[in-house]
Amino acid sequence: MDDSAAPVGTAAVPSVPHGKTASRLEWRFLPQEVRALVEDELGSPVVDARSQTAGFTPGFASLLTAENGARSFVKAASRVAQPEIAASYAEEARKLVLIGEQVPSPALEWFSKDESWVVLGFEAVTARPPRRPWRAADLTRALDLAETIAAATEQVPAGLDLKPLYADLPLLLTGWKDAPAAWPHRAEAAALAAGLPDVPGNQRFVHADLRDDNILFADDGRTLACDWNWPALGPVWQDSVDLMISAHGDGVDVDEVLAARPLTRDVDPDHIDSWLAALCGFMLSARRRPSPMNSPHLQTHSTWYAEAAWSWLARRRGWL
Repeated sequence: MDDSAAPVGTAAVPSVPHGKTASRLEWRFLPQEVRALVEDELGSPVVDARSQTAGFTPGFASLLTAENGARSFVKAASRVAQPEIAASYAEEARKLVLIGEQVPSPALEWFSKDESWVVLGFEAVTARPPRRPWRAADLTRALDLAETIAAATEQVPAGLDLKPLYADLPLLLTGWKDAPAAWPHRAEAAALAAGLPDVPGNQRFVHADLRDDNILFADDGRTLACDWNWPALGPVWQDSVDLMISAHGDGVDVDEVLAARPLTRDVDPDHIDSWLAALCGFMLSARRRPSPMNSPHLQTHSTWYAEAAWSWLARRRGWL
């Protein structure tokens, strides 16, 4: 990225192709022993495999239908070829075993973790993701989901061994050191980000990755969150604010929404600004890394979120 660059706004950043951001391994390329394991769980051979193209990881993720009509959403990754993805899938399975009945998530029906592959089988849910740009009804439903997760995890489930998100991702506190030289109000934003550990209530359970591509609006009326790899400790309103950042980037008046929602309406504005500054700095640092070949839109995603978080923060602080 150009180190002299100043903010340009989300409208000037190429939009990621929502729902088509992942380049994933397909069913026919899985090793025979992995396919045999899955077909044993389903009870008959797979006759249809529909690779899921949302998200930013290259692990296998496909909706599978077997000859006997059984269906499963299967995620898989090689411990050798994709060690980070495999580890995150194994961690997702561990966490869902502990919290799966508490939180609104597609059910984890089975999983296998051997020396070579991690394979997870989820309930197959007929659903759609929220539409982008955000519509008011979809945003309301997504924020309802964030509040449902918060209510279900008021007591952090035992055994999760969660850490504050800023401990898992130190760049939330230090990312502004990588901000372009021409970026305005760097010192003020860096100070806000560095103050994140002092935000009250930083010990609540948060999903920490609640984006539109991790939300399902099921045909049966449920609203579900996917990808439970990264839960952490944070302020109870963090997931809600994360959703509002993307809505702000899409042109929604989120200050009005923030003032109306129960998790955000009474929060000290400086505390929300601290999180916006931390996330912006993190994304400014992340966008310096080139996109991997198997996730070609990751850098654009980081740039867009940095601009969206900055735009909202700057408006709130009177920096525009």
